[in-house]
Amino acid sequence: MENMKRTATCGELNSSRVGETVTLNGWVHRNRDHGGILFINLRDRYGITQVVIDEDASAPLKEKAKELKFEYCIAVVGIVRRRPDEMVNKDMNTGEIEVAASQIEILTKCDVLPFMIDEKSDAKEDLRLKYRYLDLRSFSMQRKIRLRTDVTFAAREFLIGKGFMEIETPTMIKSTPEGARDFLVPSRIHAGKFYALPQSPQLYKQILMVSGFDRYFQIAHCFRDEDARGDRQPEHTQIDMEMSFVSKDDVFEVVEGMMSHIFDKTLGVKLEIPFQRLPYDDALNRFGSDKPDLRFGLEMKTVDELASKSGFNAFKSVIAEGGCVKALVASGCAGYSRKQISELEDAAKVYGAKGLAWMKVGESGIEGGVSKFFDGIADELLASLEAQEGDLILMVGDKWNVACTSLGAVRSKLGKDLGLIEAGTFRFCWIVDFPLFEYNEEEQRWEAAHHMFTMPQEQYLDTLEENPGAVKGDLYDLVCNGFELASGSIRIHDPEIQKRIFNIVGFSSEEAENRFGFLLNAFRYGPPPHGGIAPGLDRLVMIMAGENSIKEVIAFPKNNQAYSPMDDSPSLVDEDQLKMLHIKLDMPEKEEES
Repeated sequence: MENMKRTATCGELNSSRVGETVTLNGWVHRNRDHGGILFINLRDRYGITQVVIDEDASAPLKEKAKELKFEYCIAVVGIVRRRPDEMVNKDMNTGEIEVAASQIEILTKCDVLPFMIDEKSDAKEDLRLKYRYLDLRSFSMQRKIRLRTDVTFAAREFLIGKGFMEIETPTMIKSTPEGARDFLVPSRIHAGKFYALPQSPQLYKQILMVSGFDRYFQIAHCFRDEDARGDRQPEHTQIDMEMSFVSKDDVFEVVEGMMSHIFDKTLGVKLEIPFQRLPYDDALNRFGSDKPDLRFGLEMKTVDELASKSGFNAFKSVIAEGGCVKALVASGCAGYSRKQISELEDAAKVYGAKGLAWMKVGESGIEGGVSKFFDGIADELLASLEAQEGDLILMVGDKWNVACTSLGAVRSKLGKDLGLIEAGTFRFCWIVDFPLFEYNEEEQRWEAAHHMFTMPQEQYLDTLEENPGAVKGDLYDLVCNGFELASGSIRIHDPEIQKRIFNIVGFSSEEAENRFGFLLNAFRYGPPPHGGIAPGLDRLVMIMAGENSIKEVIAFPKNNQAYSPMDDSPSLVDEDQLKMLHIKLDMPEKEEES
């Protein structure tokens, strides 16, 4: 191999290199015999170069070339030459040239492939994950992992340029569950005791602020033992940051600057800053989501007053019980079939709606669906909704949250179905003025909506205990294209306020001391006002790459059951290892097969 080390990559050669003798290393992407002339498409992560074994090449060279199969790893020595005009491939960076081989060495052979390595592979996800090392060879995966590298570098570059220090926090910490379950790590030395893997560096970054490091960040790995659902991974990566002596406006300025830098450096996209700010209530009222996709319109409206004047008793009952009626107009969708409307209704029911009321705007006014109940106020309704002939009006009546989110789901489906979303666009916004608490009906108690270390907005400090449900927190979410990218807040730095929050969520002083004593002790020694945020790196790269799953931008993800087919993890361990850790398994009984 010493004499066959590459002198060029498979993506760099062009007509300026004609006449040079080069050595290429890579994988056989394709090979073919064209009337005695052998062609090999040689691939590495930089591109593809066409290698030619001419008709008059030596017999040993031809024999070696005929041995080659897909994904053999080889070295080639040859002379760069210009392709005939009719064979120039303008779609390839190396399409002007080819390499006439004089020597080929097979470095390693490859078994029969479980799937073809190309952009059109239809391999199922679990097969791709089992052979992830092959899947990662494809140009699409190489591009996405390269993008992830570039995004991480750009984030570091920006933050260090703004005076941030990159500081690592522990990976084995005290268990302080933050909503999801902790992954636990048993201690051999301290028998019966456990570390936890961090769900976030939250408490440690706050302690760093107490320590005087006023601008901290790290590319942090976080772990959450969540039930398998949606596009979740048991481990994820976030661009974690915290700042002292700041308001949320200062945090916004840093994050907007960082995102602008990342998009400019990696995609050449100029973001519009500052980002739009939407109060939580406004986001739900207008878009039906606290992570709205602002790349299209279809804004919702509240029609309580009109609904109460209609003859539709279902809506009247909802309003009488303190609920609301939300409506949106699907422009030009009066031609929707009953089946299409049923599909929209199914989307609404996922979020708790009991049904989806509808009517069409025809030549002579409203028609179909629930239109007969609105005949007396048809003109008023059409004027209020700015609906026109050919439109479809959709309505949900329920509790405010259900009405908003269920019609919001309909809005999202329409945005996709009608092609209203322009590909390659990025619309950021901040969601602000979140409720600080939410009520757990099952346990009959208040819970922190985000986490217990969020500062209430100043105007609520005197009345925290009187009506927790009305309290707004100094909380903010960063949203892009309908995805939550980050949650952050200004933190509590006053121990007395922290105690009041603990009391509201039902934490006794003993329980608070047991779980968070080390943070509370640090807060006795002059903590500064501070705040922070943690944009998810996986989600950010996914959006930038135009993908729908974070698995597409993580080198070695787990599947939807938090299992890795490639290395069979999680797996059983030896009994001796368990004994050393003083652990005895109590496995659930297997259900008998019927």
